[in-house]
Amino acid sequence: MTIAEIAEKLDARIVCHEELRSKDIKTGCGSDMMSDVMAFYHDRGILVTGLVNIQVVRTASLLDLDALCFVRGKKPNQDMIDLADESGIVVLETNLPMLPACGILYAGGIKGNEEPAR
Repeated sequence: MTIAEIAEKLDARIVCHEELRSKDIKTGCGSDMMSDVMAFYHDRGILVTGLVNIQVVRTASLLDLDALCFVRGKKPNQDMIDLADESGIVVLETNLPMLPACGILYAGGIKGNEEPAR
């Protein structure tokens, strides 16, 4: 699923890196706990979260994630957008809650890790 398809299905706005809308995303993770993301998610892909702070972008950058999607109408601040821009991370925002957003992505072909990192 491309970033553009994700944005359309989630009724999301692309906040950062609109030019990467054709980038293909194959896996994803949904969490508000960055420690869980770091411990269990080991693919590039997209992180769906309602946590809005600079640590989310730093975690995404550290893990080389392709995209972040903020749910529940949460909006990243300018420092977060600037860091995502510098890191090459696409940022989206949607009003959907996390579970429906993750369900839509999963139904559209985005998968999670096949097995936990060891």
